[in-house]
Amino acid sequence: MDVVEEKRYALLLAARDSEYVKKVYGGYFYVFAAAFGEEGERWDLFRVVEGEFPDMNELHKYDGFVITGSPYDAYANDYWIVKLCFLLQTLDSMEKKILGICFGHQVVCRALGGKVGKAYNGWDLGLTRVRMVKDLSACSFLENLGEIPPSLSIIECHQDEVWEVPLGAEVIAFSDKTGVEMYTIGAHILGIQGHPEYTKDILFNIIDRLLNNNAIERELAENAKFALEIAEPDRKCWEKICRNFLKGKI
Repeated sequence: MDVVEEKRYALLLAARDSEYVKKVYGGYFYVFAAAFGEEGERWDLFRVVEGEFPDMNELHKYDGFVITGSPYDAYANDYWIVKLCFLLQTLDSMEKKILGICFGHQVVCRALGGKVGKAYNGWDLGLTRVRMVKDLSACSFLENLGEIPPSLSIIECHQDEVWEVPLGAEVIAFSDKTGVEMYTIGAHILGIQGHPEYTKDILFNIIDRLLNNNAIERELAENAKFALEIAEPDRKCWEKICRNFLKGKI
């Protein structure tokens, strides 16, 4: 009888758990595992923001790596961010599957030679309509999704962005505010600026905390909440895109 080897993934957590997420979901790890994981898989947590990294001698045991969002700047030179860039360069050389979300999308870009910085159009907060490029023939992980809509709604929460993608990267989605909403590098790297894993209540809590900390204006907060109250993100489609990419399904 054939033995099916267990799929193994690593979540590189670049943010600390909020009290809200810990109370409601048990932590961001469980938010990501619920969104992208499947039965029979093993998911390991590494709090890279606190200096926890996978053993370099164990990297070959993983089928994929997910880098989360973060309140930190992907272009900063904090020790853990620089160390994360080195890890990502190593994973790229191994052609390991890498899925970068928000900060993760940006830091992968930086690590591999692209440019990131403050968003030219300021905060993007709330629900954003992302438009796919017309030619997606290079994205094999999209093939069994059926016909991809020309645009998809996704929750966004960022004030930094990718300015220039690395050499060899392909931009596959954009929006009115952000020129690089999604990119691929080969068949092993996918960057997504938005948050396919976020639920509305998670973003509502983040908006409240940003407002209480005077990080955003009240008008921006109210507009972001209103957009989420009258429309829904295409979460199921985004989750399927991410799962298909990570599992190598074609």
